[in-house]
Amino acid sequence: MSDTVIKITNLVKEYKMYARKKDRLLEAILPNYKKHSTFRAMDNLNLEMKKGEVLGILGKNGAGKSTLLKMITGVVIPTSGNIEIEGKISSLLELGAAFNPDLTGIENIYQHGQVMGLTEEQIKVKEKEIIEFADIGDHLYQPVKTYSSGMFARLAFACAINVEPDILIVDEVLSVGDIAFQLKCFKKFEQFKNSGKTIIFVTHNIADVLKNCNRAIIIENGKKTFDGDVKTGVEKYKKIIVGISEDEEKIEEIENDEKNNLEIVNNSEKIDNEKEWKINFIQNPNITEYGNKKAEVIDYGMFDIKGNSINAFDNGEEVILKSKIRFNEDVKDPIFTMTLKDFSGNDIAGTNTDIEKVMTGNYKKGDITVVTFKQKIPVSCGKYTLSFSCTKYNLKGELEVLNRKYDALLIEAITTKNTVGLIRIDSEITINKLGEN
Repeated sequence: MSDTVIKITNLVKEYKMYARKKDRLLEAILPNYKKHSTFRAMDNLNLEMKKGEVLGILGKNGAGKSTLLKMITGVVIPTSGNIEIEGKISSLLELGAAFNPDLTGIENIYQHGQVMGLTEEQIKVKEKEIIEFADIGDHLYQPVKTYSSGMFARLAFACAINVEPDILIVDEVLSVGDIAFQLKCFKKFEQFKNSGKTIIFVTHNIADVLKNCNRAIIIENGKKTFDGDVKTGVEKYKKIIVGISEDEEKIEEIENDEKNNLEIVNNSEKIDNEKEWKINFIQNPNITEYGNKKAEVIDYGMFDIKGNSINAFDNGEEVILKSKIRFNEDVKDPIFTMTLKDFSGNDIAGTNTDIEKVMTGNYKKGDITVVTFKQKIPVSCGKYTLSFSCTKYNLKGELEVLNRKYDALLIEAITTKNTVGLIRIDSEITINKLGEN
């Protein structure tokens, strides 16, 4: 297989589906009794991986990702097709699956190692490293059934990650335990990457895929629909999440306002015919709203530069933030705002038409306006909330809140490069060697 370590050909996995429990029994004992339908969880999938590749598998829940991993690791037997593996596999699928709850932690270290095909001497060499990585103290010598879920996960992860595999399979388990332990997990993962191990990585966090993988595939309904570079794969996956097809027309034409990159549209007939945006996003069920309702923020969303709805944004690319405001009374010179906050409630960034020196004009009862903020948001990777509001200054010069929708949308910042601190800085670096001493 040369440098090919995984080769999957025409892989199919089917499950029999029964409407009644007794039909399963009757089929087993009566040769001509057929009462099942067939669900195809994996549909003729082909995949080849080279040594040193880090593959990110993307797909919605139920797409077939876990089924594929279980077949690669031998937990599930394919209905048809062929899987060829070169090298030893360690999988982080169901942590602690090989553990005996009645045995102590140290005894389970040896049992797990034997399941992985290691000799007692090889396990002995790894014992100290596993114990130090798990860091559960004297609990190591107590039965595993007495462990908290955190301690169980730490020991299981330590056992799985320290067997020096040729191929590592990771399925949504890097973020186990407390923050300090998570840091150790990611550092160990980096060591595997840097040593040229082949890794299959499954996660719903697309920021992790962008950061860690050099190739991505997308699985939909058991079929591989994309295989290529990570950034393109992530963009396609984001469209799948919100139900946007490749051939679907843009939501609307995004015009570029050369001044302040902010646009206000007042066209009630056009706006009333648009689809509601916010249903395509992760809305906060605990949204905070207040104001006198002289105007109301009735819709909002985040879009890429082509007008596609997105729940996650690349912190190096421009995004479009839009809010739709309906006026319930006549209002003169309203102020339209957007604010980005972290999950601790801290204001991270924001702007408004007053700050940007944009004249908003006068509005009559019944008018509807769309406000578009276009900019890069160079914050570090993480989860944030978006807030939108409409305010104004009254005759006394006091700020009057017409309507605020605080923490309306839950969004995520991703990146194609590492950042230090809270803000992404794209620097042009010049190095001039002046000579040797």
